[in-house]
Order: sequence, then structure tokens, then C-alpha cells
Amino acid sequence: MKTLHKIVLAAVLGLGASVAHAGVVVVVGAKSAVASLDKGQVSDIFLGKSAIFPGGAQAVPVDQAEGSSQREEFHSKVTGKTGAQLGAYWSKLVFSGKASPPKEVPGAAEVKALVSANPNLIGYIDSAAVDASVKVVFTP
Repeated sequence: MKTLHKIVLAAVLGLGASVAHAGVVVVVGAKSAVASLDKGQVSDIFLGKSAIFPGGAQAVPVDQAEGSSQREEFHSKVTGKTGAQLGAYWSKLVFSGKASPPKEVPGAAEVKALVSANPNLIGYIDSAAVDASVKVVFTP
């Protein structure tokens, strides 16, 4: 009987954790002309391979702090890189003078504030944090 209680408790705790973290989404400011992007376009912007949105507007990525769970989820699902791989990738590009990594901010609140104030910025936040100040352009 104690085993059953442990299983039920573990299931309830696991369900609560999944509700608290709904999943990462890619956002731009509500006034941005960008309506949607595909995985390749988002990946290219965040890996410095493209600096423009479809339509020709400048695209400036905003990354969350290294070690952030949302950063790990985003890069795993979109760029296919772990934190270590991403560090090595950017080190090589910075050393060769080919590109600079995205601006890094502490968390989702800062991403949302920056993105909502500038139509050229793109970032990612937890889907539960989406409000009228931003619009979702890609869901991994």
C-alpha cells in the first residue's frame, strides 16, 4: 500500500511540474511585421547565419543566460546544440571574426521587455509568459 501512495505522489508531483513549465516559444514584439518563422529560419538567426527576417527587416536574437532551463530547451529543440556545443560554436566564430553571439539577458522577463520594445528583436520565453506585448512566431 505504501508503494501505491509513493506512485500516486510521484505522478501528482510530476503533473505539477509539467503545468509549471508549459514549453518554450519563440516571440517577437506585437508590432513586428513578422507573422511566423520555421525552425530553420529561427536556428539560422540564433546561430548567426542570418541577420534578416523574411521581408528584409533586421533580425537581432536575444538569448537567455547560460544554464537557464529555457535556454537549454530552446537550443536542444531548435539549434540542436547543447550548452557545451554552443560555447564551442561561438568561440570558433568569434575567434575567426565571422560573428558575435546573441545578446544574453538573465531571463524570460528581460527577453519579453526587450522584444516588446523593438520590432527587430527575437527571443524565446515560456509559453505561459506570453501576453499582448509579444506574438509567438514559432513553437518548437
